[in-house]
Amino acid sequence: MSYQVLARKWRPRSFQDMVGQSHVLKALGNALDQDRLHHAYLFTGTRGVGKTTLARILAKCLNCETGVSSTPCGDCSACKAIDEGRFVDLIEVDAASRAKVEETRDLMENVQYSPTVGRYKVYLIDEIHMFSNHSFNALLKTLEEPPPHVKFLLATTEPKKLPVTILSRCLQFNLSHLTNDQITDQLQNILCKESIEFDTVSTELIARGAFGSMRDALSLLDQAISYGGGALDEKQVRDMLGTVDGADLLGLIETLNNNDPQALMSQLDKIAMQNPDYDALLNEMMSQLQSIAIIQLLPEGAKHPASENKELVNLAAIMNKEDVQLFYQIAMMGKKDLYLAPDAKSGFEMVMIRMLAFRPINQKEIPNTTMPVVEIPKKKSDVSDLSESLNHTSARSEVIRSENNLSVDSDWKNIIDEMALVGLVKELAGHCALKSHTENKVTLSLSPNQEHLLNPNQKVRLENAIKTHFGDQVTLYIEIEDPNNETPAETKAREERERQKTAEQSVKNDPIVKVLEETFNAKIEEGSIQPI
Repeated sequence: MSYQVLARKWRPRSFQDMVGQSHVLKALGNALDQDRLHHAYLFTGTRGVGKTTLARILAKCLNCETGVSSTPCGDCSACKAIDEGRFVDLIEVDAASRAKVEETRDLMENVQYSPTVGRYKVYLIDEIHMFSNHSFNALLKTLEEPPPHVKFLLATTEPKKLPVTILSRCLQFNLSHLTNDQITDQLQNILCKESIEFDTVSTELIARGAFGSMRDALSLLDQAISYGGGALDEKQVRDMLGTVDGADLLGLIETLNNNDPQALMSQLDKIAMQNPDYDALLNEMMSQLQSIAIIQLLPEGAKHPASENKELVNLAAIMNKEDVQLFYQIAMMGKKDLYLAPDAKSGFEMVMIRMLAFRPINQKEIPNTTMPVVEIPKKKSDVSDLSESLNHTSARSEVIRSENNLSVDSDWKNIIDEMALVGLVKELAGHCALKSHTENKVTLSLSPNQEHLLNPNQKVRLENAIKTHFGDQVTLYIEIEDPNNETPAETKAREERERQKTAEQSVKNDPIVKVLEETFNAKIEEGSIQPI
């Protein structure tokens, strides 16, 4: 007997054999058991997730000789004929090869005839989005009101290409990607039944390489078994898929964590000798970083598949959480640019170099810098002098340092910008002026005209922001009085008025505008001039 590929041999024959898609199976099972059957079903989803297989199982449920139910017997002639692809009342149509309107009309002409041997005549149209517009129109009326003995099962990977008139006449079920764990479990189950030796890592690699498609996973499994001479071995599976040895990949992450450029380049050269698929390598690195992040997130002793890998646990213990997140983000962004690089190898190397370049600098690596220091006076008699200096000095960029090395910009507007205030609290701060500042006290002046901006909530928010900026020992006081100097809000309003005045003068003095005014007796409309 000729060899049957695993994807066909292990194709599910009942709802119980299906992997995943529980949301679809539950809805179909209840409809079959409660006799609430629709005349047209549309199955959507990416390749290899079970659209056609599910449609065939549904056809078997409808035509099983024991009756319509969600559990066909699988032994009657109808069930066997459907499994073997020879059931005359299951008409499978490949829309890609029968897209012409004449072929669709010929197909619909036979709808009126009763089933030959089954209970229902089932039309299974695969990749229906390949139909032409005329074919859709020829199908439309029959799809809406078919004879009671006819059921339509449609499948497509491109539901957006279907006319709304078709979608509205069908019950639509979207089949989702299968998870790596679901695929891995199914592969291991099949390998056990096939009596083939394997290791867990090999099945996980194949599952990741399938990208959510069970059919792709089974095709890769067939290839891996042949490549390995009848067994699965991690090294051989990695060679086949173009992935890198797990130890080398973890070594790469370790060199990044150690901030060692020379070791990083040596590790990259070692990996290049394995001629890897750099896109798959980046995916696997992101997967490892995700596992490390999960280990760091979970409490010690928590059970999780990632915690079973001792190498990952060790890396999670020595790496900063921020570094892990940064490396993952850079890897994800670099994946988008990988195809724009001169070649995949140099693109991958640049992603690794970027991880080192943007890695936060350790505090020990920050060089000492000398900055001018002005001591905050502690005597009351000196406070007024400092306040006057803050309010009237022209050198507004001068930096003041308190004894605990907290820097304060003498320009209150700049301080507001540095605190990154937003909303009402920014409005309140903008209408205040800095009256005085000591080591543990900041006093602001707020005009009585703007007193409505002050409420307990906004004051607390502003005080918290000031504490963050100057230090927790600082207390905020807001006095209701006319400020001695211009507030940031007044400065902004004045600058806008000046810009508006400058713009108006520029337009009025423009020679071309003057010519237009004289020639056409034109006038400049008030308020129409806006500064750029």
